[in-house]
Amino acid sequence: MVAMQAAVVIEQGVTFAVVAVRQEVTNYTYRAIRMRQELQKVFKNMPIILMSLDSNGQPHYYGRRDIVNFLKSIKVSQIPWRRFTFELVT
Repeated sequence: MVAMQAAVVIEQGVTFAVVAVRQEVTNYTYRAIRMRQELQKVFKNMPIILMSLDSNGQPHYYGRRDIVNFLKSIKVSQIPWRRFTFELVT
């Protein structure tokens, strides 16, 4: 079982998931794609945005551009994070 911080957000009629991951995931396209494919099993039928924090605490997002642009306009603390536990096979 894997525990991750994530949030399901509804903004302007779009429901999407934001999932906190290690920076090694968002830094590499292949890893980000694989992680999002696995997370589709948990967050069915919704866009998934991966979020990591760099060493300065700045967020980096990977996913659908319009959602990423929205997330860049808010503080990470405004995202309704909660702990999700699920089985992940990557």
